[in-house]
Amino acid sequence: MNLLGQDVSVVTKRKIDYPSTFPNVKEAIKELNPDYIIVANETNKHYETLLEIKSTGYNEKILIEKPLFNKKQDTNFLFDDVYVAYNLRFHPLIQKLSTELQGRKVVSVQAYVGQYLPSWRPGTDYRKTYSSSKVLGGGVLRDLSHELDYLQYLFGDWETMTAIGGKFSSLDVETDDHFSIMFNTEKVPLVTVQMNYLDFITQRFIIVNSNEKTYKADFIQNTLQINDEVIHFETERNDTYRLQHLAVLNNDVTKLCDLKNGLRVVTMIEKAEKASNDKEWITNE
Repeated sequence: MNLLGQDVSVVTKRKIDYPSTFPNVKEAIKELNPDYIIVANETNKHYETLLEIKSTGYNEKILIEKPLFNKKQDTNFLFDDVYVAYNLRFHPLIQKLSTELQGRKVVSVQAYVGQYLPSWRPGTDYRKTYSSSKVLGGGVLRDLSHELDYLQYLFGDWETMTAIGGKFSSLDVETDDHFSIMFNTEKVPLVTVQMNYLDFITQRFIIVNSNEKTYKADFIQNTLQINDEVIHFETERNDTYRLQHLAVLNNDVTKLCDLKNGLRVVTMIEKAEKASNDKEWITNE
C-alpha cells in the first residue's frame, strides 16, 4: 500500500487484512531493505525491538512511538537517525505559541490533560490494554507524556521537580491513573502539569502567563486565546502525524523529538515517580 508516496509494509504476529505483512523485523528488513521504520509496539518492547533492528545492520531512519522506553536504557550504540513520536510538536497551537512567546518573559505555565480511560478505545476492554499494565509500560505518566515533551520543547529543561501521583480511582488498572508535577525550567520559575485517566470531560490545554499577555491553547477546541482575542485553527486529527512523518522523510529535524530529547522525557518520568514516592524535591542532574 502506498502512503505519503511510500510503499508501506507491516510487521505483526496477528492475521490482518493488509497486502504486505511480515512475521518479524529481521525478515522484513532482509526482504525490503527499507528507508524508514516505525516502531509502534508496546513501550516495554521498544528497546529489544531496536536491538533486533540493529542486529540486521540497518542504520536508516527510525520513528518510535512515545514514550521512547518504559525505563532509561543505554543508547550510545544505537542509531544516527532515531526520533520519538511526540507529534504534538507539529500541532499549529504549539507552533503558534512558540512564535508568540519568543522574547517574552514567561512567569507561569499550567498544563492539563485528562480523559476517561474506558472511553479511549471504543470496543476494547481497557483492562486488557497496555495502559492498565505496569509490565507493558502503561500509566498516565507514560501514556500522556506529550505534555512532558512539549513543555520542555517550549520552555527548556526542567531543573527541580516534585510530584504526587499513583492509582487513586476505582479503575481496574495496576498503573498510575493520576499524576501532578510541579517544576521550574531554565526559562520559567513555575510550571505545573496534571494528567489523568479520570476525566469524563475530555480536556487538554495549556495556560501561559507572561508579563504582558495570557495565552490559553485548547487542543480539543483547536483555539488559542490571547487575552480577550480567540483564534481558531483548522486542523484534523491526523495532520500532526502526517507532518511528523513528512519531516522524518524530508530530513527536516527542526521540530522532531530526537533520541536525546526522548531520553530526557524518560528520565523526567522516572524522577517524577521518585519525587512522588519519596515525597521530596528532585534536582535534574
